[in-house]
Amino acid sequence: MRLEIALLGGDGIGPEVLEQSVKCLKAVEETFNHHFIFTEAPFGAVAISNNGRPLPNETLQLCKDSDAILFGAIGALEYDNNPDATVRPEQGLLRLRKELGLFACIRPVKVFPSIIENAILSDKLIAGTDLVIYRELTGGIYFGEKKLNEDGTIASDLCQYSEVEISRIAHLAFKAAKRRKRKLTLVDKANVLETSRLWRRVVTEISESYPDVKLECMFIDNAVVQMMLKPAQFDVILTDNMFGDILSDQGSVIIGSIGLLPSASVGTGNAMFEPFHGSYPQAKGKNIANPIASILSTAMLLQHFDLKEESNAVVAAVRKSFVKKIVTPDIMGSSKYGTDYVGDFIADNIVDSDENLSINDENIGLGKSTII
Repeated sequence: MRLEIALLGGDGIGPEVLEQSVKCLKAVEETFNHHFIFTEAPFGAVAISNNGRPLPNETLQLCKDSDAILFGAIGALEYDNNPDATVRPEQGLLRLRKELGLFACIRPVKVFPSIIENAILSDKLIAGTDLVIYRELTGGIYFGEKKLNEDGTIASDLCQYSEVEISRIAHLAFKAAKRRKRKLTLVDKANVLETSRLWRRVVTEISESYPDVKLECMFIDNAVVQMMLKPAQFDVILTDNMFGDILSDQGSVIIGSIGLLPSASVGTGNAMFEPFHGSYPQAKGKNIANPIASILSTAMLLQHFDLKEESNAVVAAVRKSFVKKIVTPDIMGSSKYGTDYVGDFIADNIVDSDENLSINDENIGLGKSTII
């Protein structure tokens, strides 16, 4: 298969972890006889420094013309610590999602047994956790009208959703649940918010088309608690933009590190794959950043194009790194291995083997969650 892949390293540790993902894709390319064309482009704070915009038009056009996008991370301290900044790196990410129509963010959260003993939470508490979060990505409060009065003392952010925005991601989530454990949990705040009441009505109506999927509705405050008390009770979680952002953060605590969560942002014609973590500027250039989330995102990319054996090979190589304890410090607490070494090990262990096809116990469920 021939794929043109845009590389947006972004800020902080983004370029470092993305480099490891490219190593793995090149290993897949060589092992399975594919042809991947990689093109780098500026994005985020680096792009602001060069031309004043976080998403240059040339970068946007490259993304539109590519088969897929691999993204590193975005954000810089000089903007995080400056509330008066009118241009921010994150604005580029929001615009990219909107321009490409990436309305669904898919984030699998599954515990790997070989590193469960090093998780922050009790292994008994998180054992069996295997869920996927479907987060609406181009609507809601992040994209609503923003106002600030002349005195700078009153601010507002509009949260707005339409039936169309809700229904298109709801159908994706129900289809995923149908192939998994046939349970979907809608997370909202319908006792307070009008937008949540619309979500609940639309999703409930759509559920009638999926009679074999059990629908439950849960308020966000309860969902946060339940995810910490018994995360294994969830299968597919469907929610809006802001609540999905919050629950995804929580998912990183459950599995032990924010450096382990991959994600896919998909629409009708484009797809972007990225680690869930931020830019972690404090670790930039220190060779300590965890590349696993970025590498697992490449597995989601491969699955997206129905390259299942190749995706399994990447996951198997990651699993081997866990078994061998070749990991970065954030997983085991202390480690002699850096970002580059872990990336090299995983890339070197991506092999075309029938053994990979039988691996189920630590598979992160990519084939069950990426469905476009």
